[in-house]
Amino acid sequence: MSHHVEQTIRIHVPASKVWEVLGDFASIEHYSTSVDRSPLLPGKTEGVGTKRICHFYDKTSVVEEITRFQEGESFDIALSQYSLPLKSARATMGVKVVDNTTSDIYMSMDYVVKFGPVGWVMGALLMRPMMNKVIKGVLKGLAFHSSTGKNVSTKLPDDHEMGAIIV
Repeated sequence: MSHHVEQTIRIHVPASKVWEVLGDFASIEHYSTSVDRSPLLPGKTEGVGTKRICHFYDKTSVVEEITRFQEGESFDIALSQYSLPLKSARATMGVKVVDNTTSDIYMSMDYVVKFGPVGWVMGALLMRPMMNKVIKGVLKGLAFHSSTGKNVSTKLPDDHEMGAIIV
């Protein structure tokens, strides 16, 4: 059985500025606190079929491939080659215009945990809170980087610094 997590954050950043960051598929290292580097893999460099490998600070990695791409709005990715006990994982990231200076950024993830019913319980009780925390952190990092151009490195800015960005 599949699990679903999603988060949306309203920010004081125009959607076009957010898309400049999201549309650069190799740039997640600039706004994710857990990604050390994220080079594109050989092949396509934009749109459906583009792949990156996210190398995490904990020395693990994941390959992500764009499976749907809507220019200026969103993309879906399929995850593979990960160390988590998952059968499958897919994610969506995107931005929606609210007005000229405000946008909603969002991310969702659907995943299936290995190990049958025991895996389902593990997915619901252990992995769902972890995935929600990761998604919220990625979105906050995206908001900060889109607004300031500064990289987040391994720690998100404090609430005071984020207060002017998040609605």
